[in-house]
Amino acid sequence: MPTVLIVPGLRDHVDAHWQTLLAAELAESGRPVRSVPPMGRTELDCARRVEAIEREAQAIEGPLVLVAHSGGCLTVAHWARQTRRAVHGALLAAPADFERPMPEGYPGIGELRNSGWLPVPRERLPFPSIVAASRNDPLGDYARVGELAQDWGSRLVDLGAAGHLNPASGFGKWPRAMQFVDELARH
Repeated sequence: MPTVLIVPGLRDHVDAHWQTLLAAELAESGRPVRSVPPMGRTELDCARRVEAIEREAQAIEGPLVLVAHSGGCLTVAHWARQTRRAVHGALLAAPADFERPMPEGYPGIGELRNSGWLPVPRERLPFPSIVAASRNDPLGDYARVGELAQDWGSRLVDLGAAGHLNPASGFGKWPRAMQFVDELARH
């Protein structure tokens, strides 16, 4: 049974977030789960976040499934370029579009560029992946996220109008996440 590695976005772990609830559900059912440690909202250095994934991934023995959200999806794309760690698959939910201005309160394009996030990797990921995208995500236009999914070789799943798939969009528990994890674990 693969270990699930949770990769949070730039805003880290939030108690009511679907990733946090998924981690608890996995642990309660006896499935192996780990999370990339929080880095804080002010720590934007892409290389440090990539190193954090690498440390956690290398500490896991056996098969691995990644579960990323928002900026965590982009962290996974950067990490995939340099790791040699075998991965069963990745669920990339609501990837943020760092190449377009985001709403107030989020880092600007210049900040993201200076922190190593840009350009966004467009290479095919070396493992199976599912990109779950919302039609009304304020952090990622559906069509642009669809282009990322195509470039990454990911299967695109249309979530309909799900906002940013976070508590602010009305999401806590997200049952489909477990379905996607199970699908990726079977690869």
